[in-house]
Parts: sequence; C-alpha cells; structure tokens
Amino acid sequence: MYLSRKEIERRIREGRLLVGYGPGSIQGAGVDLRIGRLFSPASGASVGVEGRVLPEMQEVKRAIYTLDPGVYALCLTMEGVHMPHDLVAFIYPRSTLFRCGVGLRTAVVDPGYEGPLTLGIKNEGAHPFTMERGARIAQIVFAEVQEGATNYGGRYQGGKVR
Repeated sequence: MYLSRKEIERRIREGRLLVGYGPGSIQGAGVDLRIGRLFSPASGASVGVEGRVLPEMQEVKRAIYTLDPGVYALCLTMEGVHMPHDLVAFIYPRSTLFRCGVGLRTAVVDPGYEGPLTLGIKNEGAHPFTMERGARIAQIVFAEVQEGATNYGGRYQGGKVR
C-alpha cells in the first residue's frame, strides 16, 4: 500500500523520512524531488558477473544546464531520505519531462538507505532541453514492506555517485 500525504507528513515529523524538501512539494501520495547536483560521465564503464567499473564523473557547476539530444547525466536530488525498515520507495518522472522528450532513469529505494537520491536523466528528444538547479523533475512514492525486509547494504549509501 502506498502512503498518503497525511502518512508521509506524519512520518516526516516523527522520524526524518525526508529532509530538505521544498515548500509545497508534498503531493497527494508522494513528494516532488528537485535537481541538486549534476554530473556528466567522463569515461567508459562496465558491469560483469564478478565486478563493475563505474565511469569517472565530472560535476557540472552551472545553475542552468542544457542537455543536448542524446546526452546523459546524473542528478543528485536536493532532498535526502532516511528510509525506515518498513518502507520501500519508487521514483517516477514528472510528466513535464516525457512531454519534452526527456527520460528519467531511477532505481528502487530500499529500506535502510540514507542520503540524497541519484537519478539518471537523458535527452531522448530531437531538441536541446534546459534545466535549472532546484527545478522539480521527479516524484517519490513510499510503500509499506511486509515483515522480513533487510536494510540496504550497497556501495551507494549516503548518495555516493561512484
């Protein structure tokens, strides 16, 4: 079951479920997420059965950034989560993105994860797409997890980009 606005607000008040969120960003069943830091891949990468090599990342320092057609970037959200043991979260793009030909790549936010969220963003359209730091691009929704969940133990804890 997805959490309602009322339940999200209660959990934020009682346990830091979400920090750094903007005014008016709590919606009926989720919370809008904003562009914080942007990164551009600067090398190749690979994933295999026994390991992975992540790309070097170059931070984009500009407050306004144009994503040319076919270009991919990583976005760290301004918001951070403190996922409790009984919740999992899913991130969806705001409709403005797909109306502009821009795709958002997201992953499940596991119980126990803490930190900002890393999203992939790619301009799949034929025209440049300009975005500004602080703009709302996604919405996070929270769902309850039945007994037996385990906490996140991966390498990206805390919002690590690499």
